[in-house]
Amino acid sequence: MNNKLNRRNFLKISALTGGGLVIGLPALNSCTNPKEAREAATSWTDVNAFLKIANNGEVTIKSPNPEIGQGVKTSMPMVVAEELDIPWEMVTVVQAPLDLENYKNQWAGGSQSIKRSWNVLRMAGATARFALISAAANMWSVPVSELVTEDGKVLHKASNQSAHYGELLEAAASVEAPEEVKLKDPKDFKLIGTDVKNVEMANILTGKPLFGLDYKVDGMLYARVIHPPAFGATLASVDDAAAKAMSGIAHVVKFGEKVAVVGKSSWEVIKAANALKVTWNNPPKPESTEGHVAEMRRLLGKKGEVRRKDGNPERAFRQADKVIEASYEAPFLPHNTLEPMNFFAHVTENSAKLVGPTQTPERAMRTAMSITGLKEDQVTVEMTRMGGGFGRRLYADFVTDAVEISHQLKLPIKVIYTREDDMTAGTYRPAFQYKFRAALDKDGQLTAYHQRGVSVNGGHVTRDLNIPSGAVGNVLLDSHVIKSEITTGAWRSPTHNFLGFAEQSFIDEVAHAAGKDPLQFRLDMLENAKNNPVGEVKYDPERCIGVLKLAAEKAAYGKAPAGVFQGVALYFSHSTYVAQVAELVMEEDKPKIKRIVTAVDCGIVVNPTGAINQVQGSILDGIGHTFFGALSFKGGKPEQNNFNQYRLIRIPEVPNVEVHFVKNTLDPTGLGEPALNPAPAAVGNALFAATGERWRVTPLGADKKPGVVELEGRVG
Repeated sequence: MNNKLNRRNFLKISALTGGGLVIGLPALNSCTNPKEAREAATSWTDVNAFLKIANNGEVTIKSPNPEIGQGVKTSMPMVVAEELDIPWEMVTVVQAPLDLENYKNQWAGGSQSIKRSWNVLRMAGATARFALISAAANMWSVPVSELVTEDGKVLHKASNQSAHYGELLEAAASVEAPEEVKLKDPKDFKLIGTDVKNVEMANILTGKPLFGLDYKVDGMLYARVIHPPAFGATLASVDDAAAKAMSGIAHVVKFGEKVAVVGKSSWEVIKAANALKVTWNNPPKPESTEGHVAEMRRLLGKKGEVRRKDGNPERAFRQADKVIEASYEAPFLPHNTLEPMNFFAHVTENSAKLVGPTQTPERAMRTAMSITGLKEDQVTVEMTRMGGGFGRRLYADFVTDAVEISHQLKLPIKVIYTREDDMTAGTYRPAFQYKFRAALDKDGQLTAYHQRGVSVNGGHVTRDLNIPSGAVGNVLLDSHVIKSEITTGAWRSPTHNFLGFAEQSFIDEVAHAAGKDPLQFRLDMLENAKNNPVGEVKYDPERCIGVLKLAAEKAAYGKAPAGVFQGVALYFSHSTYVAQVAELVMEEDKPKIKRIVTAVDCGIVVNPTGAINQVQGSILDGIGHTFFGALSFKGGKPEQNNFNQYRLIRIPEVPNVEVHFVKNTLDPTGLGEPALNPAPAAVGNALFAATGERWRVTPLGADKKPGVVELEGRVG
């Protein structure tokens, strides 16, 4: 694989990263110590925006993207180290700050970090390696073609000469840029594809200060923000006398529709905020879950905005021998990250320093610029490790809080949310409903498919990334969106997180109505999409078939022992293909999920250990929220505000999750979200196999009866 460079100092890899050497490093970092003792480094050279090399041959690699537990602070530097040909034990990893000049795509969301930066990271290592080889060739007067790299050294085996990278830095600086730099063939990878421990694991286990809540500076004050209790409510008045009289309290600040108590410790401001006497103007039209559900059900019966139409679905439904209809419902969901929202800001007359857990550091910077009027070069953003994100930290409301308070007081401020603040202030996964219809002919062939979606602030309600789109001659996708004061946004795998359950459950329903095995029914549709595609096919049918067959093989699909019930599901999202087979048993008339076998095609797997963890975590997240998660509203107020009211999956309910990756040499795709989407459907389909009843309204609940919804005279 060759990548062209422009004719500049290619050690800056300016065509790929925006140019410029790294000027400084953030204070927060973590590293792996070299296994072999070396002389201590006495000088470091910035090679390019991603790495610097010491005179003793050690290497520091900067990880640009936010770390939210998806492992990019380990996997992204691994890609650089692979092309540089440096042993991992000689690498130190540091978190880079926001740097718009040198990095692109410096955010975490949509499972995009590795996918978008794959070639940039490889070029960062490859260009440095080329310069070092060229420097050695010039020093030894030998052809470049006779040199190899190994374990951080350049070797000329014919003359038995070698030099470690640190010895070649000065000579490498004068190397001219080539027209092309050759990247490694994936078959020659030494580090990529091997198990590497998380670079921060030791610090996490020993309680080192890594997270936003850990961050402290001298003179810093804490702030707790009181938000309107109901969405759409406005601030009327504040009596802060009691709060100001409490120990440690320095200020009470009003901004927008919020009030903040500022003091010397987190506990003091939490107590003082509870002592505030705040009155609110009620929202003009208080919203409730009951009202949302009724309106969504009403809209399911009305034509929506057409998102895709293939063939003539109306005629196909009129001519069908059998029509199957069903609807599925999902509630709002909070993100419930283990670490509640928090952020640090210190705004002065001519600068702003921001530090904290954010998935979008540039958004944080732009937020500060908007509030303060400062320019881009006056705002710095450093990223801490995050105790969970799931899309919640894509937004900047908690950044706004910190900047607003610091801007008023001109003091270093650390905003903290309690769990109750975190759950009741937004931002949530939207509520969804879907209505499906399928037309079958006399032979049980699927001739038409209709999917209608409704959501509260849901944006893209329908997606056409999966079968039956492209596999059936007549397809109609349409949707409605209900506007709401309730703040909603991305929740791990937006839209897909419920559509995967609803769509894959309904396909199972259609398969049973057609008298066909659910696995074979999917395979037959994929063969249609491969051999006789209809309209645009946005997925690769062959890769879908591959993961389905792999999951079925590893789960011994169709051969489960008596009392073990299986369900299958397939889903494509974030450019990744995932198929799953769930197995459950009934214990005292309650379902117990025993095993979920997962097959994943995400291209090259950079770090298998981290990849497996991502798949397992997303599956547990998916099934946990499908079984138990729900946030409801009354009078515009959330009715659940902590874990005593909001059910999460518990350790005894966690199944064995087996993960199998399709081996190929394709570029990596997303991994933090795709495995979540089919998991609830695989479990729901196994529930149907066990009980003969279809669960359609989430949360399913281990002790609930299946949802039955009346639709246009038919029982769903």
